[in-house]
Amino acid sequence: MKIIGVIPSRFGSTRFPGKPLALIAGKPLVQWVVEQCRKAPSLSDVIVATDDERIRSAVAPFCEVVMTSSHHSSGTDRIEEVVKKSDADLAINIQGDEPLIDPAVIEAVAALLRSDKVAMSTAATPINKPEEYENPNIVKVVLGTQGQALYFSRRTIPYIRDMEHKPLETQISAFPFLKHLGIYGYKRETLKKLVRLPVSPLERAEKLEQLRALENGISIAVARVNHESIGVDTPEDVARVEKILNQIP
Repeated sequence: MKIIGVIPSRFGSTRFPGKPLALIAGKPLVQWVVEQCRKAPSLSDVIVATDDERIRSAVAPFCEVVMTSSHHSSGTDRIEEVVKKSDADLAINIQGDEPLIDPAVIEAVAALLRSDKVAMSTAATPINKPEEYENPNIVKVVLGTQGQALYFSRRTIPYIRDMEHKPLETQISAFPFLKHLGIYGYKRETLKKLVRLPVSPLERAEKLEQLRALENGISIAVARVNHESIGVDTPEDVARVEKILNQIP
């Protein structure tokens, strides 16, 4: 099975316009992501998907670029257009704002996706910090006994009734809460189906696109990993990432 890694990349950003091309230790943010993806042995190719000529020009010297429609409403639509133009059987959607994405996370998602029984895959990591526990920007996921996603939410799930008045640290230690990582693996046919489905009620309520899959009976296998996601959302995050990079031997 041929697996490609696709990095959706948009120039427009409310909090950080031009983010993909922001320089981090002398290289564009998107280049750091590409280089991390290339360390994942499962990926046959790494492709940047964009609708912006500035990104295409900057990325073309070091990575394949596919120009996609400017009318896509989601990253999944952009991924599907790339896959449709390729001979790939499987695709991994890697966030373009994580310059330190661990290749092992990509491998874990790819390993699940190879199973004939899996239509979609993703990854989650334990929540250990109180500030993440109630943060609506940290998406939580609960799993079934076979490791499949039961639900994703911006709320803290599950609700532990007997712990309501306990300190957050105590609540966190009472259950293996999981933080969803923004990486997705798709079978080719799954992508084709997903982009043709309308926005679902739960997706509209939570603003979480993966809920469209669950509401329509598409199961999502979840790999449990130990990875601290470090994203670049604002210009201030650039200095934070550079400091981490300087500490890497």
